[in-house]
Amino acid sequence: MIEQFRRWLKILVFLAVLAAALLFWLGYQGFLSGFSAKAEPTALEVLMARYLRHLAIPYSQRTLANPVPPSPGVQSDGLKHFADHCATCHGNDGSGDTAIGKNVYPKAPDLRKTDTQSLTDGELFFIIHNGIRFTGMPAWGKGKPEEDLDSWKLVHFIRHLPKLTPEELEEMKRHNPTTPREREQEQEFERFLQGEDVAPSGPAHQH
Repeated sequence: MIEQFRRWLKILVFLAVLAAALLFWLGYQGFLSGFSAKAEPTALEVLMARYLRHLAIPYSQRTLANPVPPSPGVQSDGLKHFADHCATCHGNDGSGDTAIGKNVYPKAPDLRKTDTQSLTDGELFFIIHNGIRFTGMPAWGKGKPEEDLDSWKLVHFIRHLPKLTPEELEEMKRHNPTTPREREQEQEFERFLQGEDVAPSGPAHQH
């Protein structure tokens, strides 16, 4: 019992020293150049962020299996959901190469790469459902986790991102969010194509 207490005490002391060193380093960086969302995270920040993300996900959640069986319908639902909710930051292809994704801090990751693809299904679901504090990643999940099937479908689609086809990317453009004015322009253009007496203002710009 005493030995276990000493072990935990050593761990807590180590974490306290590490936290103090990190705070000192961050303060020094802030003194030198301030904090800007445009800056690239340092290797230390990336390492710490990934470790803290790992700690933030309970073990019981990390080991969860996807309860939604893969199917063409699930893949289609995931594609539409990703295009409507996720592509604004992550891009339709998952690269993170968007106006928002490149300018948040930390920057939106490339979901096709090993850093994301190596996460378990449970970890991906937890991140989608709960978001990540102090980042631009919101919590998309609604209701109880066991009822959030949309997020589990997204897990399937994220696994598919490295294999996206040109046809799928083209389809995703039709599901990307638009402004009310863009939707109005689309409707005007559709009526014009159907032969109605409407002067089209041009097809809506797709982001």
